[in-house]
Amino acid sequence: MIEAIKARRSIRHFLPTPLSKEQLEEIVRAGMAAPSAKNLQPWHFVVTEGEAKERVCAAMEAGIKRERHSPMLPDTRHYLDGAFETLRVMREAAAVILITSPIARPLSATMTLDQRVTEICTAQSVGAAIENMCLQATALGIGSLWICDSFFAQAELRAEAGGDSELYALLALGYAAEEPAARPRRALSESSEWKTE
Repeated sequence: MIEAIKARRSIRHFLPTPLSKEQLEEIVRAGMAAPSAKNLQPWHFVVTEGEAKERVCAAMEAGIKRERHSPMLPDTRHYLDGAFETLRVMREAAAVILITSPIARPLSATMTLDQRVTEICTAQSVGAAIENMCLQATALGIGSLWICDSFFAQAELRAEAGGDSELYALLALGYAAEEPAARPRRALSESSEWKTE
């Protein structure tokens, strides 16, 4: 497992080679095996390829364009160029998985303290599922990109996912057309501390 953790990279250039249904099912099953708060398993995965993936890309593009004129996230407008680059990656990928949660509340919802705690627990659970999927993809020799730029097209992508689930992220998958070096990490001493009393 430590080898998959060390080998995992965020891939932004993919080869035009399809993935098999079996490979995609293995990746989704890895996500489903993640720990979750109260074992609620608060996730739903919508796997898209071909025309379905192109509809997801069109929804992403529509959302980014809408964000330029009617922003849901006005203080993040300077990240829109990066979101268009993410859209290019999505179009190159063999598959894009929409990761949603049927128990999550909308971003704009007013919440009680209990509901806010539940949202934090759901986010942690879904994050664990996404990381499991990235690691399983790596173990299978498949590249992945965990995408949070999806928030620029939250409404459009939520509609494309169908149902009442809230969108948490996208996961682009495919055979890597690049071998990026590991990004620098802080030293253990900067990111952790040890207490014995």
